[in-house]
Amino acid sequence: MKQFPIFSILFTTLLLIAFSGTAQQNKSKQAVYQYTPDDVALYKTIVAMDYTFFQAYNSCDLEKQAAIYNDKIEFYHDQGGLITSKQDLIEGTRKNICGKVTRKLIAGSIEVYPIKDFGAIEIGLHQFHNNTEKAGTPSHASKFIIFWKNDNNVWTITKVVSLH
Repeated sequence: MKQFPIFSILFTTLLLIAFSGTAQQNKSKQAVYQYTPDDVALYKTIVAMDYTFFQAYNSCDLEKQAAIYNDKIEFYHDQGGLITSKQDLIEGTRKNICGKVTRKLIAGSIEVYPIKDFGAIEIGLHQFHNNTEKAGTPSHASKFIIFWKNDNNVWTITKVVSLH
């Protein structure tokens, strides 16, 4: 009779090991999200526009930024609120960003979705580094959404959603 409890314990242990292996296999088979653009040419165009705009942002080229912002810009910032004046946005950048903040795109994070008869929406992740802090100060990634309008192959930013 004493063999029955030992057999029961051994059998239960073997079952747990077997189910644990199956659970690990199922866990490793979970889908991993990977973005593939619908329109590769559009994707490359928007990535290039992102680079151009944020190169101007990081170097404080306010004229270049103003040229890329649409006159009817809407800039939604989760902490700062809504700005609908292009001049106010450029002036705020001059006062609060120039020489103080640098934007770094998170590599591989950009997604681009075409919007029929309008242009495209760009979604991605980036980090902002406060240049007044000591080197190596951590900065977390934040999400952004940019609405790009295509008007006869002239791309302008009409809306920005900046989330931290």
